[in-house]
Amino acid sequence: MGLLGILIGLGLLILFAYRGWSVLLLAPLAAMVAALFSREPLLAHWTQTFMVSAAGFLAQFFPLFLLGALFGKLMEDSGSVAAIAAFMTERLGTRRAVLAVVLAGALVTYGGVSLFVAFFVLAPMAHELFRNAGIPRRLMPAAIVLGTSTFTMSALPGTPSIQNAIPMPFFGTTPFTAPGLGILASLIMLGFGLWWLNREEANARKHGEGFGDGVPMPSASLASDEKLRERATTAREFDPAEIVHGVVTDAPPSVVLAGLPLIVVIIVNLAMSLFILPALDTRFLAEARWGGTSLAAVGGVWAVITALACAIVAVLAVSHRRLPALRATMDAGVNAAVLPAVSVASLVGFGAVVAAMPAFDVVRDTVLGIGGGPLVSLAVATNVLAALTGSASGGLTIALDALGGTYMTRAAEIGLDPALLHRVAVISAGTLDSLPHNGAVVTLLAVCGSTHRDSYRDIVMAGIVGPLVALAAVIALGSVAGSF
Repeated sequence: MGLLGILIGLGLLILFAYRGWSVLLLAPLAAMVAALFSREPLLAHWTQTFMVSAAGFLAQFFPLFLLGALFGKLMEDSGSVAAIAAFMTERLGTRRAVLAVVLAGALVTYGGVSLFVAFFVLAPMAHELFRNAGIPRRLMPAAIVLGTSTFTMSALPGTPSIQNAIPMPFFGTTPFTAPGLGILASLIMLGFGLWWLNREEANARKHGEGFGDGVPMPSASLASDEKLRERATTAREFDPAEIVHGVVTDAPPSVVLAGLPLIVVIIVNLAMSLFILPALDTRFLAEARWGGTSLAAVGGVWAVITALACAIVAVLAVSHRRLPALRATMDAGVNAAVLPAVSVASLVGFGAVVAAMPAFDVVRDTVLGIGGGPLVSLAVATNVLAALTGSASGGLTIALDALGGTYMTRAAEIGLDPALLHRVAVISAGTLDSLPHNGAVVTLLAVCGSTHRDSYRDIVMAGIVGPLVALAAVIALGSVAGSF
């Protein structure tokens, strides 16, 4: 009965979340269903398991949600993201429209700009480029996904994404973990995605397919769509309702000034991870008042927090005069972090209750018994959970909360570098999370004026198949050569 309760709770969570119900309500209800079937104490699991786990997630990662959303909103309203997109358009032009969209997305997201901010800026740029170049509209979402939601989210060393930060406390790693494997995976994702998009563009020209019809949904309509908002905030780290708040400048900065905060993110992240934090005396962290922790557990998150904070200062320093409503912009940025953070924390709480059920031992043994070793079973577990929850960060945290300690023990027994576990887990989280019910996919299709029928096949190839190929390559090479 316990296993049946877990399956029913999970099924209810997926079904009603897809219909636009709030995860804040669904996650504790689904957790209570699982506990009820296992004849476990309901109130104890709600307050002592669900809430403690959700609060722990917020304690660790809310600063990343907060600073990431604020930085993204400042970059949008200062015109910095638009300036970078315009620069890529001018340099690459309509002859390389697909590449221009992909690289513009990669630049801003690797520099720390929130995904939904990138969507709302890149979609008009892609619309103009693709229309002038005669490239089908249906390829716009896949090009944006390739640039914003694949290698810069999960593979490129040092990416400040929340997905790259989540494994760090579990494995004692840094944002730059396994740089060689990360670069290899990035090249595979980028190369495969560009190959597919260029192939589709060539086929479209051969058959006389033009830009096509379709009307993009205005940002105001997207922001006011409550069903879409609930699905989107679980999938990514920015509340789309805040897109319309604040005021966007009509005088964007030069590309040099626009790109400066992105460079700050990369440099400060690298310096903090590899040089500054390791040189500090952090033995005090072992004291009870600091939670008896260590630099290995918190250093990676500290590095990203510091990098984003410095980047925010950089944006304000170079573009404060371009922010006509600074308080409104900053309010919108910080408000945009709250619902996504609490939504993902609720998913984590649900996962904690499920993992506490006696029947979960069957699930754990099944996952750990998958052939191919710990890397393969970790990849499968993370992929499945990210697919079921429609959230890369939620699925990844649930997997590591439940099994992270077990994987660390197994890694120590066989001499496996935790850095390899980190990179495999993050790449795995960014594959099957892009199924049709994913809120980011639904939002992007609406922004581009496209549909699942027209564009989802190309999203699958660029956003799922390419990352899966890269994941297989990382697992195969890592199993033979280890982490590098």
